[in-house]
Amino acid sequence: MMRTCKNVFPPQIAVLCLLFSPIGRAQGPESVPVVKIAHEGSTVSFSIKSSMALAGTFDKWDATLTFTSTDVTTGVLDIKIDADSVNTGSGMKNGKLKSKDFFNAKDDPYITFHSNKVVQTSPTTVELPGTFTIRGISKPETATFTIVGRGTGEGEIKGTMAFDRKDYDMTHGIPPFIRVADRVEVSINLKAKRVSGPPLAFKE
Repeated sequence: MMRTCKNVFPPQIAVLCLLFSPIGRAQGPESVPVVKIAHEGSTVSFSIKSSMALAGTFDKWDATLTFTSTDVTTGVLDIKIDADSVNTGSGMKNGKLKSKDFFNAKDDPYITFHSNKVVQTSPTTVELPGTFTIRGISKPETATFTIVGRGTGEGEIKGTMAFDRKDYDMTHGIPPFIRVADRVEVSINLKAKRVSGPPLAFKE
């Protein structure tokens, strides 16, 4: 008959034995998928319809995607963007977007998105409702993603999110002769790789 820690050791040592036993380890990080987002090949960009071209990317950002189980719906996505890193290809446009009329990068240096819920809408698409923050103003928004390379352990998460600039007080400093749409389109393309743990489980 197999002897337990309690049978072999005094109570104080038995507690330590249980903590480091195979049963205890089975509940550790190795039992969940660990996904890493790579900056190389990933982009965070935006575009706004206007009477003059207005689109760009962010050169500095960070993103994490974590799971508490193999169930894809337990995913938590965090994106943190350095507002001062906006790059439209025009120094004049960059300066305007960084100003207090738009991103207010000096006083509110980060643009963030946090979602702790994944809703699978098809075998390869998901929606992530979350909280979007820009200019220090936070509101609920939803990002929609398509998963490329599902089941291979690495691939891409290509997504979009749109918001109304008026909801975030970006209504000032626009010359009257320039027409700018209210809707801002955000594109989030992330290269992802499962570096350890079991594969994610999707609904078919």
